[in-house]
Amino acid sequence: MSTAAEGVASCKPGSRDIPQTPPDPISLFAAFRYWLKLGFVSFGGPAGQIAMMHTDLVERRRWISEHRFLHALNYAMVLPGPEAQQLATYIGWLMHGTLGGILAGVLFVLPSLGILIILTWVYLVYGDVPVVAGILYGIKPAVTAIVLFAAWRIGSRVLRNAVLWALAAAAFVAIFVLHVPFPAIVLAAGLSGVIGGRIAPDRFKTGGGHGASHQTYGPALIDDHTPLPGHAGFSWPRTLRYSLVGLGLWGLAEGALYLSLGWAGPLTQMGWFFTKAALVTFGGAYAVLPYVYQGAVETHGWLTGQQMIDGLALGETTPGPLIMVVAFVGFVGGWTKELFGPESLVLAGIAGAGVATFFTFLPSFIFILVGAPIVEATRQDLKFTAPLTAITAAVVGVILNLALFFAWHVLWPAGSAAAPFAGRFEWFSLLITLAAFLALWRYKINVIQVIGACALAGLVFSHYFFRS
Repeated sequence: MSTAAEGVASCKPGSRDIPQTPPDPISLFAAFRYWLKLGFVSFGGPAGQIAMMHTDLVERRRWISEHRFLHALNYAMVLPGPEAQQLATYIGWLMHGTLGGILAGVLFVLPSLGILIILTWVYLVYGDVPVVAGILYGIKPAVTAIVLFAAWRIGSRVLRNAVLWALAAAAFVAIFVLHVPFPAIVLAAGLSGVIGGRIAPDRFKTGGGHGASHQTYGPALIDDHTPLPGHAGFSWPRTLRYSLVGLGLWGLAEGALYLSLGWAGPLTQMGWFFTKAALVTFGGAYAVLPYVYQGAVETHGWLTGQQMIDGLALGETTPGPLIMVVAFVGFVGGWTKELFGPESLVLAGIAGAGVATFFTFLPSFIFILVGAPIVEATRQDLKFTAPLTAITAAVVGVILNLALFFAWHVLWPAGSAAAPFAGRFEWFSLLITLAAFLALWRYKINVIQVIGACALAGLVFSHYFFRS
């Protein structure tokens, strides 16, 4: 979660003269066009996406002030779920009410869903074609390096004392050695933070909200002291009503799947599983991927471990939140289980992707539309609490486990639980992994560029040197 701060901090005001008047009011249709465009160009993970919104909405368009933007970001970052999508929903709600928030949040995700559905279909139908296989051969070790870099990036910012290092180590042992489920690790870390925050509060002050910025870009449409619009006012009846609507939508969707397909039906199980995944997504998508792997691969058998790596590779190369990898999981799961028979595999895949996406993102909309009026009413800087600091520390250990899991599958593709190092060792994959990590860590090269270079290297190597 700390990566988002990097993106915002990197934004600098331009050299132009600072305007003295706020921009004209923005229509819902104009906002719709912006959110739709953002959905197609929001590459770069949460840091890049948040930086992009900051540049567009704070600096250039001045739809919202720096302080109000960071205030909304503070709230999004203490929630489970994709913070960039939640931030877009928050700003859309603040500008145009419930409809504006829903449009912003949906359009942030919808283009990515469509692109991933198409790419997943191509992957399943043409994945064995030499060109596609060669590209994936290069991308897989790049994904390993990206996950390892995520562990280093979060750990370098969070693990500031021995207590938090110990929590990260304990989480790694719990999931790598003892195979403890991810939600149990999150719960244990949170409880440790509650206790530790009382006993040794100084040890749990690593996390923090964003301080107020001293940059100025001129008066904004929603400025620091702009009165709240009527729809943003807090009231208990409204909070209860929106909570019931959100829970009702979840109940109707899951209930319909249960009544039509039964509790054991794959789509019903996807709805329940991805709801739980959405509620434990502290620390970003990388943190919840081990849980998705445990459930989707080991428990339900919707896809294989190798396919999970390929799905993450596709997720890294498409716009939108990285957690959209759940759409890949859902599509492959629907396809693999032949939900509607062998003649309707594409329809089954689309149904799986749609269910996975709906149940993953519904909680985010509930959190924002129910909680944002409370946040606006308080207008105080939010801080990471001790439990969230502890959870983030534990997430470092969990992500490291994920990186090792990916590395094992990439370097020993023929390995199994019984013979983990069986088959040929992929030395070229190791070289790509090391080069990709160095590019990300030392030279700060963009993730998309790293993946593109690795894909090209894999294609060339597989074409000229690979021997099966």
